[in-house]
Amino acid sequence: MSVIATVTLVAGNLGLIFLLMTAPLGLRTVSVNRVIKAERNRLWQALWPLASDAGWSGEILSTEPLDGEGMALIKLSWEGRDGRPIERKARFDDVVEGSRFSMRVIEDTALDPSFWTDYRETTELAPEGGATRVTLTQTDRYRGVAFLIFRYFAMRRELAKLQVWARTGKYRKGGWFEHPVSQIGFAVLSAFILWPFFGLNPGGLALAAILTSVVALHELGHMAAFRLTGHRRARMIFIPLLGGIAIGGRPYDSRFEVAFVALMGAGFSAFLVPVLIAASGFAGSAGHHLAAALLATLAGCAALFNIANLVPVWKFDGGQVLRQICPEPLALALASFLLLSALLALGWRAGFSPSFLLVAGAVFSMLSLLTVGSGVKPRHELKPIRAFDRLAMAGALLAVFSIHGYGVLWAAAQLM
Repeated sequence: MSVIATVTLVAGNLGLIFLLMTAPLGLRTVSVNRVIKAERNRLWQALWPLASDAGWSGEILSTEPLDGEGMALIKLSWEGRDGRPIERKARFDDVVEGSRFSMRVIEDTALDPSFWTDYRETTELAPEGGATRVTLTQTDRYRGVAFLIFRYFAMRRELAKLQVWARTGKYRKGGWFEHPVSQIGFAVLSAFILWPFFGLNPGGLALAAILTSVVALHELGHMAAFRLTGHRRARMIFIPLLGGIAIGGRPYDSRFEVAFVALMGAGFSAFLVPVLIAASGFAGSAGHHLAAALLATLAGCAALFNIANLVPVWKFDGGQVLRQICPEPLALALASFLLLSALLALGWRAGFSPSFLLVAGAVFSMLSLLTVGSGVKPRHELKPIRAFDRLAMAGALLAVFSIHGYGVLWAAAQLM
């Protein structure tokens, strides 16, 4: 990859990360509407949380009025960190029976109350011929457009599913976006987007496909960790150009869980890299040089990608692991310095130029600044990590770093 292509790819990713996660947008209102062929009263029974059909989508399990002034306790089907349904205390106002209502969330059992400070949603129903126009509006304060875009499409999906429910009386789960076929399509699209950066030739396409496969294997490691820590549902979503993300089925419960899930992305590939290195050697000795080269490239890409994820940046896997096993600021600063120094030394030993490593260090620092504090604060502090678990995770981090570091050095030697 040329210097210009590298700078373009890195700068583009930094800009996208800032726009998606950090750019201050202030108070924003998102509104969607749809005309649904159903009586207004029937739709009101589904959308008003205290009505008879409020559980039409399976999201609301029950709603209990708390006073005569619009306060209610809503039990949701979403799992909390303890595996039990999340409970949300909300206040309803501007209620016009059969026509409109507004809701503010006071608190819930999953998130810190500050998350809901500026949030407000409104539902309106208006007759239109023999149908009903349903309008959903949400107002909140946003940093980055990612969550705003998510809410927009979530509201569109809710209205589409409401339309199906009104017609059939049944709720259709899922959607096209998270369907496995769609995700495979996004992965293929991601590979084609990366292709020009590696050269518009068969070799460049192979590198783009290998990098996409490496991302998928990394996220599979996170998904496996989610399942092992008790998440009954976990899924992976591909985001073209930016890569992929694994999503658990409930909030984290403990610091150990955060560290384990974060490390297993690289940890899963740490089992594969030695196998790929051995397979490349066997293929080469048997005279299958193309297969040997492809296996070596896959091993090198996997090692480089995963060790890069161990950089002590706020949202990277390495940063998340270190924050859990080193909660004290001084210990965290020292561990971050040692890990970053080891990564830079490894890069120098692998043949990267000092100027490239200097730029890489600056990029990682910018990433850390862009993403610091971008997480959502939970309602209650995570369970502390035990001393034994802290030592076990530190040892696992060292082992994963060593395996991938060897893979980087081995791959660099093959290219010489």
